[in-house]
This record gives sequence, C-alpha cells and structure tokens, in this order.
Amino acid sequence: MAAAPISKAPIDAEEILALVLARLEDDKSEDTVSIDLRGKTSIADYMVVSSGRSQRHVGAVAEHLIEALKAAGVRQVRVEGQPACDWVLIDAGDVIVHVFQPEVRSFYNIEKMWSGTARA
Repeated sequence: MAAAPISKAPIDAEEILALVLARLEDDKSEDTVSIDLRGKTSIADYMVVSSGRSQRHVGAVAEHLIEALKAAGVRQVRVEGQPACDWVLIDAGDVIVHVFQPEVRSFYNIEKMWSGTARA
C-alpha cells in the first residue's frame, strides 16, 4: 500500500510577493513598484508593476516568473498579453503582476491609479 502524499500548505500573499520581487530582481526588471491593496479592494492583496527594456525582455521576465510561481505551488496562474509582450499581466491570486515596456507603462500609469485609491 502506497503512502498518501504529503499535502503542502498553500503559499500566502506575502510569500508570493517575496517570490515575485526576488524573481523580478534576478531578471533585471526595472523600476519595480509594489502596491499594498489590502483594505482597498478585494481583487488582490498586492499589485506589482515593473518594466522590461524590450518586448523580448518583458516576455522573458514574464515566462521566468510564471515558471517560478508554478514551481512554488501557486495554483491557477492566469496570464494575459504574452504574445505581444508590450504589457503582460500575471494573476497569481493574491498578487497581480504587470510587466510593461516603459512607454506602455507611462501611457497607462496604473500604479498612480492604484496608489491614489481612497484610504479607509
């Protein structure tokens, strides 16, 4: 009789955030900003906004981050924008990551929008 597999505790928002920030730093992502969304919205606990230098860099950063999240046990990682790599959104549940090309990031300026939310 085979032993039952040992279940792993789900990774929490702070652990996901630490993993995301470390991976972005390792991949030389630029101008990384972390926004605490707790108490502001129910969509996530944290939002991370970062830039890559080119489409290729944005794509590589996103791919490495997706692989790292899955390896850490984050379930149901959802990704949008990967084919074009101007703006890749990675939804890791409690942490949402945006990786932009600099000109696209400045156009949308989403960190200003989310940083300026009303405080409770």
